[in-house]
Amino acid sequence: MRRRTFLSTSALSACAASPLLAQAQTQASPGIDLASKTVTVGAFTPVTGPVPFYAILTHAAEACFKWANETNALNGWKIKFVTYDDGYEPARSVAVTRRMVEEDKIFALAAPVGTAQSVAVLPYAKEIGLPVIGPIGGATALFSERLVFPLLPDYGWSAASNLDYALTDLKASRVALLWENDELGRSGKRGFDLHLGGLKKDAAESIPFEVRNTDFTPHVRRLAKAKADVVIVFGSNANLTAALKAADRIGYAAKWMAPFFTADPTTRKLAGDLLNGVYFSSWLMPVSADDPDIKAYRDNVGKLYPGDPVGVFGLNGWSNAALFVKGFKALLESGKPLTRASLVDVMETLKDQNIGGARKVTFMANDHRGARQEGIIQAAPDGSFKLVRDFRPYPAAVFDAKIS
Repeated sequence: MRRRTFLSTSALSACAASPLLAQAQTQASPGIDLASKTVTVGAFTPVTGPVPFYAILTHAAEACFKWANETNALNGWKIKFVTYDDGYEPARSVAVTRRMVEEDKIFALAAPVGTAQSVAVLPYAKEIGLPVIGPIGGATALFSERLVFPLLPDYGWSAASNLDYALTDLKASRVALLWENDELGRSGKRGFDLHLGGLKKDAAESIPFEVRNTDFTPHVRRLAKAKADVVIVFGSNANLTAALKAADRIGYAAKWMAPFFTADPTTRKLAGDLLNGVYFSSWLMPVSADDPDIKAYRDNVGKLYPGDPVGVFGLNGWSNAALFVKGFKALLESGKPLTRASLVDVMETLKDQNIGGARKVTFMANDHRGARQEGIIQAAPDGSFKLVRDFRPYPAAVFDAKIS
C-alpha cells in the first residue's frame, strides 16, 4: 500500500483561542493536534488498478488542502492529508481506512475516491463514529447515513436528469441505459427506472457491464437491435470510450449521454473525436467559469500537479475537499468541542453554500442531499465542454423519493 502525507511547512499563524473554544478543545477527537493546530484527514485512492487516472481526484483534493493551508483559510489551523492506494478494490478500501484510523489517527475521511469503495467502508465508519466528508461516489447508500456528507448527487438523480434531457430536449423516443454492475451503475439504474416508470414509458434496453469490461461490441449490437436513439452510459471514462469505439466499429449511430465526471480532458484523450457531441449531466459549474472558487482550482492544481488536465474531473476532487474545509471552519467558529460528533452536528447546519464548483449546497438533519441541481453540457469539436442547458432542480419524483 502506497502512502502519502503532506502538511504545509509555512509557519503557523498566531491565533489566540477564546476561553470557550479553549475549553471545548480539551474534548478533542483523534486527529486533532491542539499544540500545532493541525487536523489530520485521510482518503483512499486508486493509484493502481483499473482506473489509475482517478488519482487526479486526489491530486486536486491535495491541492485544495494545500491552498487552504497557504491562504490561512482555517484561521491558523492546518490540514494534514494522508492517502493510501486501494487499487479501486472495496476490500482494500476498508483495510487502508482501518490503517489510517489506527496508525495515522485521522479525524475524518475527506474526499475518498470510489462509489463501491465508499459504501464498503460504511460499516467500519459507523462502528467507530468516523465522519465521511465528500465521498467521491454517488451511491444511494451514502445518503442514508448520518456520518456521511456526499457533495456529489446520487447517480440516480443524475441519470434522471440525463433522461429528462433526452426526452424533453432531444425528443428521443427510445432511450437505453448501459450501466456498470456495481453501486455506481445500480444507483443510476434506480433513478432511470423510477423516472421512466413515472412517465409510464419503457426503456429501449437496459444492459449491465462489468467495470473491467473493455469490449462493448455485444452490448452495442443489442442497443442497435433495440433501435435506441439515445444511450445513457453510467460507468467510467474508459467504459464510455469503449462503448463509443464499439459503436463506431459497427456503424451504430445514436446520441450518447454520460455522468458529469466523464466530461473531462481525460476522456477526450481516450476517445478523441468520438467524444464530439456527447452530452453530460453536471452538478458542477463549467471549469472555465470566471469565479474565484473555480479560479482557485485552476491556479493551484496547475502549480502542484502541472501534468494533470484541468477539467471537471479535477474540479470534482477539489470541490469535495473544499467541503471538508468549509465544514471544519464552521466547527472552529461554532465553539463546539473539536470532536467527530461535533463536526457531524455542524455539517448539518450548512445551507446554500458555495463549495468549490457547486452552488446552493445544503445539508440538514435527516437530509444529506448536498448538490440539488444539474445542468447539461456537451463535448464540442474544439475540445471544450459547453453548457447547453442551464442548471435545474432534479426531477421531483426522483429527488423527493431519495431513490430508496
